[in-house]
Amino acid sequence: MTKSSRGHFLTATLSCASLSSTIAANASASSSDDRSGFRYCLNTATISGYRLNLADQIEVTAKAGYQAIEPWVSSIHEYRGRRTALADLRNRIADRGLTVESAIAFPEWIVEDPGRRAQGLEQVRRDMEAVAQIGGRRIAMPPAGVQHENGIALSRISERYRAVLELGDQVGVVPELEFWGTSPYLNRLFQAAYVALEASHSKACVLADVFHLYKGGSGFEGLRLLSGQAIQVIHLNDYPGNPPRVSISDRDRVYPGDGVAPLSQILSALQRVAPGVVLSLELFNSAYWKGDPLDTARTGLAKMKAAARGAAGMEHAGAKSG
Repeated sequence: MTKSSRGHFLTATLSCASLSSTIAANASASSSDDRSGFRYCLNTATISGYRLNLADQIEVTAKAGYQAIEPWVSSIHEYRGRRTALADLRNRIADRGLTVESAIAFPEWIVEDPGRRAQGLEQVRRDMEAVAQIGGRRIAMPPAGVQHENGIALSRISERYRAVLELGDQVGVVPELEFWGTSPYLNRLFQAAYVALEASHSKACVLADVFHLYKGGSGFEGLRLLSGQAIQVIHLNDYPGNPPRVSISDRDRVYPGDGVAPLSQILSALQRVAPGVVLSLELFNSAYWKGDPLDTARTGLAKMKAAARGAAGMEHAGAKSG
C-alpha cells in the first residue's frame, strides 16, 4: 500500500410470481422511506435458531425487504453437499433482488502452528470459492482458532492477512479483517487498522461490529478516522447496560435501539466517512427465535432504519447549530 493509499485508508478513510411482486413492493418501500445512503443486509445468524436452510433464509431476507444477505459459509457448503449447483443458488439470490455483500467463515489463517495455518489457508480458498460461486463480494476473516498461545505480533498477523488478501485476488473475493472483542490478540479497532495498513494491499479493509467495539473496549470514536475503503460492512446490533462489559456475551445482543449503544453517534460518523456502507444485522439472541422468522427479520430491518433516521436527525441538528 502506497503512502497516498494509506492516507486514503485513514482519512478518505412461496410462488415465484407472488414472491417477485412482494420483493418489488419491498424494494420500492425501501427506496422511498429511507434516504440514509446505507445498504441494509441480514446476517443469517439473526434467524439461525429457526434452523432454516439457506434457500429459505434467502426467501425470508428478500420478503422482509433487505437489499443484501450475509450468509454463513457453512450453509453454502451444506447446500452444495445436497448435490445442488451453487449457480442455482446464485440465480435465486439475484432473482430476489439481493446481493451477497459478505459471508461468515472461520478458517484458522492466523494461528501460530504452521500445519494448522496451512490447513486454514486451504479452507480460506474453499470458502472464498464457494462465496464467489453465489456472487459474493467479501468474506469475513476473524481471528478464529487463536487461544491463549504465546503472543502473536501484529506484524506477523499483517503478513498472514496479506497472504489471505492475495488468495482473494486469485478468487475474486475480498477478505475483511474482523476483530473480536473476546480475542486475546485481535480484539480492538486500532489493532485491526494497524494490521490492515501493514498488509500493504489495496483491498485491505476492516469488518467492525458494534458489539465487538464495545466488548473489546475500543469505543466508537475511532470510526471517524476510517474511510469507505477501510470499512465497507459493519455488523449492526445493540447491547444492554447489564450484564457488564466484562461478562456480556454474543447472546446478549439486542435489536438496534433496544440497548444503550450510541447508535446515532456511530451511524452519523459512518455517514460522513463511509457513505454507502453496508449495515448487516447480526444477532444471536434466542429470545428472537420464536414465532415467525419473517417477523424477526422485519423487526430488525425496521429498527435499523429507525437508528439511521436518528443519525440523520443528529446530523441535521448539528448542521443547524453550526
